Formats: sequence, C-alpha cells, structure tokens
Amino acid sequence: MRILEADQAVLDHVAARADALTARAVAWAEVNSGSKNGQGLNRVLDLLETQAKTLPAVVERIPTAGSTTVADDGSVRAEAHADALKITARPEAPIQVVLTGHYDTVFPVESAFQRVVTRPDGALNGPGIADMKGGISVLLGALEAFETHPERHRVGWTVLLSPDEEIGSPASAPLLAELGARGHVGLTYEPSLPDGTLAGARKGSGNFHLTVTGKAAHAGRAFDEGRNAIAGAAMIAAALHALNGQREGVSVNVAKISGGGPLNVVADNAVVRWNVRVPDQAASDWIVEQIDRLVATPPFEGLSLHLHGGFTRPPKPMDAAQTELFEAVRRAGVLLNQSIAWKSSGGVCEGNNLHAAGLPNIDTLGVIGGDIHSDQEYAWPASFAERARLSALILCKIASGEIDAARLKALRLESL
Repeated sequence: MRILEADQAVLDHVAARADALTARAVAWAEVNSGSKNGQGLNRVLDLLETQAKTLPAVVERIPTAGSTTVADDGSVRAEAHADALKITARPEAPIQVVLTGHYDTVFPVESAFQRVVTRPDGALNGPGIADMKGGISVLLGALEAFETHPERHRVGWTVLLSPDEEIGSPASAPLLAELGARGHVGLTYEPSLPDGTLAGARKGSGNFHLTVTGKAAHAGRAFDEGRNAIAGAAMIAAALHALNGQREGVSVNVAKISGGGPLNVVADNAVVRWNVRVPDQAASDWIVEQIDRLVATPPFEGLSLHLHGGFTRPPKPMDAAQTELFEAVRRAGVLLNQSIAWKSSGGVCEGNNLHAAGLPNIDTLGVIGGDIHSDQEYAWPASFAERARLSALILCKIASGEIDAARLKALRLESL
C-alpha cells in the first residue's frame, strides 16, 4: 500500500481546509443538543443538513421510532426523538461504506457547560467538541475530499447521524441494523482514546429497570399491613450486586433506586435501575439468566415485580474481520506517519450495533481528545485534519481495492 498521486490530491484537499474542519465543529458544539433537548437537537440538525447539502449526495431527514421509558413512579411512558440525518451517494456501487455518528450530547439544556474555549495548552474545551461534533466534522471532511478522487465511483456511501446515541440508540437502532446488514465496511466517529489509540474489542451493554409494587400502609398504626417496595428493591439490588465476580468480564452496576414517599408511609412503589457489561454472547446469555432468576420470585410475599429493558449494545469482539480491518487501517496510518494502535474497551457505541448486524467497522475514527461526558471534555485542534486525512485515505484504498471491503464483509458473515 502506498500513496498514489490521486490519493495525495485528496489528502491535500483535507489539509487545505483544516481550519474550517475545526471552526464548524466549534459552532455546532455551542448549540446545546442534549439527548432530551428537542429544540436544540433540531437546531443542530438544521446546521448539519445545510453542511451535508454541499456534498454530491441525497440528504434526507429520517423520522425515528419512538421509545418507552420507565419513570421513577414505575409508570411506562412513550418518548419521542428527533429525526436522524441520512446522506447517500451512489447506492448502486458494488462496494458500500457506512459512516455513522451522533449529534446528541450528554449535556442537558440547563447545563452550565455551553461554550467552547481554548485552554492554555491549546486544546479546545467544550460540550461535544470531541464526542462527537468534532467527529462529525472529520467524517464530512473525509467525504468532501474523497469526492474529488477519480475512482470514487467504485464506492457508494451512506452517512447516518443519529439523535439518541448517548441514551443507547433506542430510536435509531433499527436504522443502524438496516445499514449494517447492507454495507461492507463501517466507519464511526467516536473520539479516539486520549493518546490516539482506537478501541478494539468492546463489551456489550444492557440497561434494565425493575418496577417493584408493594402495598401502602401507615408506618405506625398498620405497619404489618403494608408491603414495603423500597425494602424489596434494596434486597434485589444487593442480590444483583452480588453477581459481580461470578463470571469473568461481567459487571453489574446498580445505579439507582427510586420511589417511596413520606417517612410515615410504607412505600408501595420503587424502581431499581442497573447496567450490565459483558465480553461476549455467552456471558450475555448467562447474565440474562441470572437476572430472570432473581426477578422470577419477589424477595418476600406481597410484592409484584415487572422487568423492563435489556441489551441495547451487543458485544463486539475482535473477530477475523475486525482484526484484518484494523491491520489495514494501521497500514494506512503508517503512510501518513500516524501510529495506529488499539485496545479493548468497556465502553459501547454504534459500532456494537453495526457489528451485530454483520458489518466490520472501526468506531473511534473521530478526533483525539478526552474527559468526555464531563465539563473538562477536550479535543486537540490538529487532530481534526489528521483524522480526516486518515479516513479519506481509507476510502481511497477501499476504492482501489487495496482494502478489500468485500472480503471483510464475507469474513464477518462467516462468524455470525
């Protein structure tokens, strides 16, 4: 693999627009788009749509499915989500690349963290500048450059920008599954690890919510007539926590117990919420079995239990397709004097969903940064063009066949 003259022209296209890659990400990051901020999500979607329309592609807003959420009182409520943005070029091409990102952030509309500033060391500090409005700018920058390549006709591509990744992709998961099944290779633009390392194998993740219903009673006059849902929830939470250490790589994080009321009333409602992480499908099956066993019988008489939720991100192991794809990306990085390494991560993202649908993918091709999901979130400005050049070269090498996308897809299907 080497950089050809046509490839170099693509790389130069990125370099000439380095400042613009950073500037537009800063502008997008300064519009709050927390996952539940519908107005802010629509404002960012307008900005992204305007930028996307500069590409020679079909740009469309895709309505997302609704989802349900369990409130603290145990009621199940319907929840609407913003549209996804789909950008499609050459769907008839023999090789199809799927590029994904999300435009929601973890920062709610009332967050004090709303602006991007430059730190004394030169890093940009702002909400979503790394995770992942910077990544979206890198994604689009790579495509803008690739569309000048003479062999671009050999590759079709579809971009999906979703509004709900930070809450587990409840609405966009079907769209990701559809694209993953149709594509040959996936590129996703979560930030890399702080040292530039990519995420390799990823654990799977599941979010669970258990409603516990008891019987209210006066805590003094009729305590024995009540059935305390909070006490039952606490017992279940302890049993869930005790699952930790029973199987390697499996963790159970009991995150919240809500419900109850005045101190002189036996609590008649509670909700227990927890997250699990698993390294593979066998571990996923095991933890589901353990959870089902725990909730099959209430911890004491008079309670009723109802389980909600499940796995939103399947495990993403380093199978043969993933290993070969990572090696190809590493070799592309060498040509750019970029040292590409990877390591396993307990974190999850859309790459899990794409892999489960049969798509080999690299899911940390965004900017280099860190401290995401906090008000210390940062990204290095130089990494915007650096990472866009890497993705642009990957696309060039897919077009030339030096990265054999059809073979990668076949390898992935063999392991399903």
